[in-house]
Amino acid sequence: MLTQRAFAADSFFADLREREFARLDAGGLAYLDYAGSSLYAESQVAAHRALLQRSVFGNPHSEHTSSQASTRAIDAARRLVLKALDAGDDYVVCFTANATAAIKLVAEAYPFDRGRPFVLTADNHNSVNGIREFARRAGAAVEYLPLRDDLRLDHPEARLSAAVGDGGLFAFPAQSNFSGVQHPLSLIRSAQSLGYHVLLDAAAYVPAHHFSLRAHPADFVAVSFYKMFGYPTGVGALVARRDALESLSRPWFAGGTIDYVSVQLQRHQLRALQDGFEDGTANFLDIAALEQGFAFRDSVGVSRLTAHAMELTGELLAGLQNLRHRNGRPATRIYGPANLDRRGATAAFNVLDREGQPVPFGLVEQRANAAGVLLRGGCFCNPGAAETAFRFDAARVGTCLTALGADFSIPALRRCLGPDLAVGAVRASLGVATNRADIRRALDVLASFLD
Repeated sequence: MLTQRAFAADSFFADLREREFARLDAGGLAYLDYAGSSLYAESQVAAHRALLQRSVFGNPHSEHTSSQASTRAIDAARRLVLKALDAGDDYVVCFTANATAAIKLVAEAYPFDRGRPFVLTADNHNSVNGIREFARRAGAAVEYLPLRDDLRLDHPEARLSAAVGDGGLFAFPAQSNFSGVQHPLSLIRSAQSLGYHVLLDAAAYVPAHHFSLRAHPADFVAVSFYKMFGYPTGVGALVARRDALESLSRPWFAGGTIDYVSVQLQRHQLRALQDGFEDGTANFLDIAALEQGFAFRDSVGVSRLTAHAMELTGELLAGLQNLRHRNGRPATRIYGPANLDRRGATAAFNVLDREGQPVPFGLVEQRANAAGVLLRGGCFCNPGAAETAFRFDAARVGTCLTALGADFSIPALRRCLGPDLAVGAVRASLGVATNRADIRRALDVLASFLD
């Protein structure tokens, strides 16, 4: 039986779903892929459309009235981002195309060398893993901090202290996009005390959780707004400490980033701070939509959203653990914590047959999709967490990858590794429009694989 508080929360979110996300029930859909993208509220789109209809926005690099309107919208959006992350005047916002582009700004401009390594956690999105190519090109060491079997970090502070070099760049996600594990934000100050700049991937964390840069002063934070509130899809941001941004050295310049360029003298001068990092013309029409996104987020309340998503996550995890074949064997394997301790509203798992062998994630995804239950299958661009979760043997995987070569595919790798190993998982991630019926529908699909 629901408590009075849970009933009130259900009523609030039921009304919100009917008012802002009616398209879900009209289409018979249970959307459980919030780690891939949040869903936009209808009021966001309507408000943005009304803004565009009554306004004239021009290229912000000009000086006329329409240009000034765009500049004001961009400046207002910067203030909203800083407010949402509880950042002081020592931070600036660089708008980018997405979180990946924000991370690349740091990657290509960080002064790696033999004395300044790149240290990162094994649990990272490939957009962060890719930084290692810039580091290696500069002759810097690359070192990964490993994961335990439960996909939490294994004594990260001690391993960070023992890492090579005397400072450099340290990167980790606030929340795993694979397992939902929330890594300790205390690592930020620990790494900084050792001389590291810290890049925090907050893309999976901030959609349903408060984050304060005053409390956790990372040097660089990457976010993506479609993951926060679904719309617009073409805008992310690098939020950076002023002094950290000034320590970067951009490898090129582009339109919009320079005070001057001389072809005759082959000289240029970058503009200061964020203006020197926002290449080309800002996506000013979509940036203007952030005001409506933050307004919707505030109307829901982040704390209320956190409680809602986590309560439903608890029901999902319990339901996954209760699925068993007639022979008593579990029908699912959850990766990462099977409870709500230090985790977000994302669960990765495999369906198991009655002999304990993993059912290919693609089959689960297809059956769920046919039932209108929208899940995600694969490794979620996070190979480190996947390799630990599936307990891959490096030598065995290396042999398979070499043998497959250009013929690589997930099914081919699975055949090479054998049926005892999972190659890919199923991920369910919850958000603002998720309800209990969605959880039941997902569990019903998974129950169809029993025996």
